[in-house]
Amino acid sequence: MYNYFMLKNEVKFIEMKDGDKEDYELLANFEDKYIKGTADRLVRVLKGLDNSMGGYKVSRLEHSLQTASRALRDNASEEMIVASLLHDIGDEIAPLNHSELAAAVLKPFVSEKTRWIVEQHGLFQAYYYNHYYGKDRNLRDKFIGHEFYKDTINFCEKWDQASFDPSYDTIPLKDFIPLVQKIFNRQPYRNL
Repeated sequence: MYNYFMLKNEVKFIEMKDGDKEDYELLANFEDKYIKGTADRLVRVLKGLDNSMGGYKVSRLEHSLQTASRALRDNASEEMIVASLLHDIGDEIAPLNHSELAAAVLKPFVSEKTRWIVEQHGLFQAYYYNHYYGKDRNLRDKFIGHEFYKDTINFCEKWDQASFDPSYDTIPLKDFIPLVQKIFNRQPYRNL
């Protein structure tokens, strides 16, 4: 018979409401270690974008690298460079709301401005194609007057929509990994 109470690397409970301080301290230790591996997991997700949705002249990974390369070359902040690299990581599992997923991943580690830009970039990108589907290309205009409206337009115009060029001099992923590590290993701005 398997005895949960004899193991020191597992909680004693089978329902969370029955946990005690010792159980939750144990889980906090596991969580702390797991959180420290976030950057490595994100890099693995990014690598998976190399075999993602087709149709473009470049892979989703190449697109992400080009977007981050442009941000770096424009002297963007470190967190904006990382956000540019990760802005489409949600495409793999949430193509209809990939922006929100990517923003949620970034949220504890970036400023409100960076999070908002990533969260809204999908809507703002619709400016470039929605009219071809018989839809309103100006959906972004509902945010006119928002403090990050122009920043999001600039993100899309200068970096995101321009990053589908197979001949672009893209910075390799290995060069961005230390920056991803730095952002995701710093003290979170906010707890979830």
